[in-house]
Amino acid sequence: MAKSRQHSSSSQDSSLSPRGGRSREWEGPARWTEYLGPDSTSPFTTRSSRYMNSDGQVQSLGVGSNKGLNMQWVAQLVEVADGLMAKMYRLNQILDYPDPIGHAFSEAFWKAGVFPNHPRICILLSKKFPEHFSKLQLERVDKAALDALSGNAEVHLQSLEPWVQLLHDLMAFREQALRLILDLSSTVITLLPHQNSLILHGFMDLFCSFVRVNLFSEKLPRKMMLQVYNLLHAMSRNDRDCDFYHRLIQFIDSYDPPLKGLQEDLNFVSPRIGEVLEAVGPIIFLSTDTRKLRNEGFLSPYHPRYPDILTNSAHPMRAQDLANVTSYREWVLLGYLVCPDELLRVSSIDIALVVLKENLVLTLFRDEYVLLHEDYQLYVLPRILESKKMAKSGRTKQKEADLEYSVAKQVEKMIGEVHEQALISCDAIHHERRILLKQEIGRMVLFFTDQPSLLAPNIQMVFSALALAQCEVIWYFQHVGIASSKSKGARMVPVDIDPNDPTIGFLLDGMDHLCCLVRKYIAAIRGYALSYLSSCAGRIRFLLGTPGMVALDLDATLKTLFQQIVNHLENIPKPQGENISAITCDLSDFRKDWLSILMIVTSARSSINIRHLEKATVSTGKEGLLSEGNAAYNWSRCVDELESQLSKHGSLKKLYFYHQHLTAVFRNTMFGPQGRPQHCCAWLGVASSFPECASPIVPEEVTKIGRDAVLYVESLIESIMGGLEGLINILDSEGGFGALEMQLLPEQAAFYLNNASRVSIPSAKSPKGPVAYPLPGHESYPENNNSIKMLEAAMQRLTNLCSVLNDMEPICVLNHIFVLREYMRECILGNFRRRLLAVLKTDNDLQRPSILESLIRRHMNIVHLAEQHISMDLTQGIREALLSESFSGPVSSLHLFDRQAEQHTGSATEVVCNWYIENIVKDMSGAGILFTPIHKCFKSTRPVGGYFAESVTDLGELQAFVRIFGGYGVDRLDRMMKEHTAALLNCIDTSLRSNRELLEAVAGSMHSGDRIEREACLKQIVDLETIIGFCIEAGQALAFDKLLAEAAGAVLEEGAPLIYSLLAGVVKHIPEEIPEKREIRRMRGVANGVALAGDHDSEWVRSILEEVGGANDGSWSLLPYLFATFMTSNIWNTTGFNVDTGGFNNNIHCLARCISAVIAGSEYVRLAREHHQRQLLSNGLAGNADSLDPDMRVSAEASIKSAMQLFIKFSAGIVLDSWNEANRSHLVAKLIFLDQLCDLSPYLPRSSLETHVPYAILCSIYSPYYGNSPLMPVTLLSASPHHSPAVSLAHASPTMRKPRGDSTPQYGANDSGYFKGSSSHSQEQFYDAENATLRGVEYKQRNVRRSGPLDYSSSRKVKYPEGSASRGGGAGTGPSSLPRFAVSRSGPISYK
Repeated sequence: MAKSRQHSSSSQDSSLSPRGGRSREWEGPARWTEYLGPDSTSPFTTRSSRYMNSDGQVQSLGVGSNKGLNMQWVAQLVEVADGLMAKMYRLNQILDYPDPIGHAFSEAFWKAGVFPNHPRICILLSKKFPEHFSKLQLERVDKAALDALSGNAEVHLQSLEPWVQLLHDLMAFREQALRLILDLSSTVITLLPHQNSLILHGFMDLFCSFVRVNLFSEKLPRKMMLQVYNLLHAMSRNDRDCDFYHRLIQFIDSYDPPLKGLQEDLNFVSPRIGEVLEAVGPIIFLSTDTRKLRNEGFLSPYHPRYPDILTNSAHPMRAQDLANVTSYREWVLLGYLVCPDELLRVSSIDIALVVLKENLVLTLFRDEYVLLHEDYQLYVLPRILESKKMAKSGRTKQKEADLEYSVAKQVEKMIGEVHEQALISCDAIHHERRILLKQEIGRMVLFFTDQPSLLAPNIQMVFSALALAQCEVIWYFQHVGIASSKSKGARMVPVDIDPNDPTIGFLLDGMDHLCCLVRKYIAAIRGYALSYLSSCAGRIRFLLGTPGMVALDLDATLKTLFQQIVNHLENIPKPQGENISAITCDLSDFRKDWLSILMIVTSARSSINIRHLEKATVSTGKEGLLSEGNAAYNWSRCVDELESQLSKHGSLKKLYFYHQHLTAVFRNTMFGPQGRPQHCCAWLGVASSFPECASPIVPEEVTKIGRDAVLYVESLIESIMGGLEGLINILDSEGGFGALEMQLLPEQAAFYLNNASRVSIPSAKSPKGPVAYPLPGHESYPENNNSIKMLEAAMQRLTNLCSVLNDMEPICVLNHIFVLREYMRECILGNFRRRLLAVLKTDNDLQRPSILESLIRRHMNIVHLAEQHISMDLTQGIREALLSESFSGPVSSLHLFDRQAEQHTGSATEVVCNWYIENIVKDMSGAGILFTPIHKCFKSTRPVGGYFAESVTDLGELQAFVRIFGGYGVDRLDRMMKEHTAALLNCIDTSLRSNRELLEAVAGSMHSGDRIEREACLKQIVDLETIIGFCIEAGQALAFDKLLAEAAGAVLEEGAPLIYSLLAGVVKHIPEEIPEKREIRRMRGVANGVALAGDHDSEWVRSILEEVGGANDGSWSLLPYLFATFMTSNIWNTTGFNVDTGGFNNNIHCLARCISAVIAGSEYVRLAREHHQRQLLSNGLAGNADSLDPDMRVSAEASIKSAMQLFIKFSAGIVLDSWNEANRSHLVAKLIFLDQLCDLSPYLPRSSLETHVPYAILCSIYSPYYGNSPLMPVTLLSASPHHSPAVSLAHASPTMRKPRGDSTPQYGANDSGYFKGSSSHSQEQFYDAENATLRGVEYKQRNVRRSGPLDYSSSRKVKYPEGSASRGGGAGTGPSSLPRFAVSRSGPISYK
């Protein structure tokens, strides 16, 4: 790299030597090969294509003369200037934006690897410029650094060489650009916009590029770069200076500061620049007069005074010239800065004032700028003061001096005051202009959307509107965050630019719509342009044949060119039918030939010039020849260069350099009061053009700009989706749709009605009334309608945003494609998941399932509202989200009934299930969880989290859980309870094994009646209290799973009644065999999961034991004896029956559920395993192991009944044996427990208990609970409106059941609430059998019915008629102490 650089620099050096002579002009393009590569994608390429022939080769447009002007070279030098500035921009970035004027260099500057990291020497060389390093005695400054430099001179030389080559390129560019500017200025006879606009724009583009390049070079450490390079060169080349050292010294010194050198170098073109700026003044004045632009319709597609005339024929030339106003303003700012003498023209003051007043910075390249007014005061004002002084001294000599003095004085005043005016008014001026453009472009979009046929005739006006809007948008972002000072050295004052200006969004949206319209109707525009060019051919041929043109006697070259022009136009294909889009037409040769004509007729060296042509053709009364040709030139670009024109006027690629401000303004305005959701398309679309900013001179820019563009789009999409989530969450809040769903609870309604009947009528009119909570309909009152307006606005924005994002075209940035519809879908579904997980828990604990269900339904209503404007199925997505929160495993595992090694559960389900297991089943918080059989729910003595247990465990709440999480949620909760219960059953198994010998001894003593031995063995049983606790916990799990199954069944019956009825019918006809086939077990398990099986508890325990391989030991035959030993536990001393709940105060009633289910389930499993083993032994083959024995089911039931009766027998014996006068507090609880067990188990008839416990005792123990209440109205403890105050005390029976055909016991589904009159009794309120009998006789004689458990009716459970008669009842005739039990044999305890 270093060698090639050195070689090229030496060759360039020779080409620039004085010996090169005039040949250097033609060697120019070859000198800039690096900047004019064939793969150049610079925006100036389109400009240079105007002057390039069809094969792209460089040629002179000065036909027939070596003195003709090469306009292509003009455009290429502009392109070179762009490349030079791109390199300087990159170097500035690498060096961390140094301050070479103040010699301020950051730490990153020295670590960048461009300069040696020896600041003292480098800064000294820079400060002492242009002194040679040999005169500075550097060894005294930093000897160590100098030695280090000498040792690594070659390395540092190579790192500096490419950037010193940039200095050399800047010097060469200055020489060639100055020569070309001088040539144009001295040769072209007219540079007025209405006569020679094409050459004028080329000339002024080169002029402005030349000024910018040199102004930008001041930001580079040029002095340090050259001095350090020369020092290193001398160190490595035997103290010899580099070849171009002295020329570069002279170049840098003459341009220090650059404006000083520019003013001297461009002094010779100053008068031509002044003429140009005066000529463009009227268009600049027009562009600043917003009232005139609006009133006279310069940007309206119809005539302002005659609306029926739809084409703008009032001032077409001026309307299309507005497209160049941005360039004209630039010319004024730069022109007067480097040619200050032109400000002394009379008309120049107003032109400069208008432009200076609305600008604070002068943009050099991309986002690099200089402070405009400071430079005018530093470099323009001294020249004006000098002219004023000269005019004053010559006042007496000539009259013109007075005028010059007066003008100079005005200019001095203007420059002194305009800065302060600009600080105050520039934003207001541009804001007014943005509002005008917002309105005009908005009307234009509506008009052309409605009348697309008028778009083509007005395409130049569309370009003008786009150019003005482009200028305003870029100006806004250029000035955001700019700080300026009113004078040199004064405090910097930030410019007050509103970062929340919503007009930016409107302008971006309007420009985007206009560009889309042009691209949509591009075929129509091309067809119109082709038609215009076809008609123009006849007019030009006519003008060429007029007498004036014939008299001019054109030379052969011009005649040939004019003939070629006519031929080009006449050979244009005629658009026919609808095949316009298929027409390919390249008019670059036509434009090349027309430029050749212009270059000849505007040259001072030509015998036929532009004035001759105008005079020869204007007498016809029509447009002159040059006007026709220029119009044809412009319309030809609408045929084959329409896209490039649209990019030039409508592209906002420069906003890439302000993309941080762009993102901030977008976030401030998009969802502000005046923001519009539809604008987001335009904000995103801007990024598509960002990669075009990359310069081919700096290859790494392509990657960086592309990455930044992608990040910008992602950032905006994140903001848009955040706004979308915000709108949804505003609606899905208590102040949103939640306010509309507000309902009074029945208690609140009753309270309100009671108060409303007492208050006066005026206060009753108040929307809130006497109560503190708002009432339904309060939002309808005028003082409360702001919330409704907010909801309406949020709904409108949500639907608009969804519609816009749905219809938006994909955003393409390099190889990235962003489809907003997909982002929106993911946003809505992701937000739903997050909201679901967020509302699962309140501040305290788990949210109630019913409230959670209502919140989900509310959110789904909002999603359905958005779904109406989106062409995709969001409902399916919501279902998938809910499914993923319930089940996250592979679909294949859903079809398997075997237990999976890994449970795939969604996070939401996991949270809810874990909460129920830990807080309800296990009661880890110690909230005193009790199962209440009457009300079919769990209750707690204190809140579990934010609610009492009954609020989250009744059937309604569990049904809501099932509706939310479906069968997968039920399965997961069921699986977790099975795992928990399996662990508890394992503890029972462990206890059976460890106490086997003792239990065998207990069994023997029970059968032999040896009470002493039995009591001795019972006392030796280990951990009896712990096992009872485990069994109670297992009973709680059984009770909760039964509730869950009933809830699942109710939801299934409601949602899929056919499946529910099918299951109910199938269960009745399933063969009852042991062992069961796998399919039958599956069917029975499914039915048990929805509470359709006969005995849920035993089936559930049976499935657990089968899964874990439990009850596989002979010790399980001792299970009834183990359970019977529970009667000796101390837990009974603190057990009391509660008539309100139908259970005991310490959940001991769950022990009955556990005993019944475990005995039955273990017997089924044991018998099935024994049968299987017998089959294996008898057949010797595993293949016949599945043969069924229909008698096994009967045998199993008999075995279960036998075990249960054994348990009842020995339990009753232990209970009655342990009773004595001194300690009988536990007797009642134990007997009620045994009675409940008989009622609960389908295998245990009450006769089994009556055989061992006299019926009179059973009757007497219930009397205190059901017969000791005074006859008085029942007071409701709960304020729930579902309970009628007239509920009879009889309905409070703990065993109230509906008659069933299968005689299976069930607790009543109709709970009657809580009653103060039926409270649980203390342990001292017990009665012996005799007293209880007498009290029963007294109550019956009073003929007062009390609800109680002992009424044997026709619906009683009669499984075993062979049961013994009651020992407490009489014969059944005449008066009796217990006449209502006279017909008793055995059966359930319930009243009619």
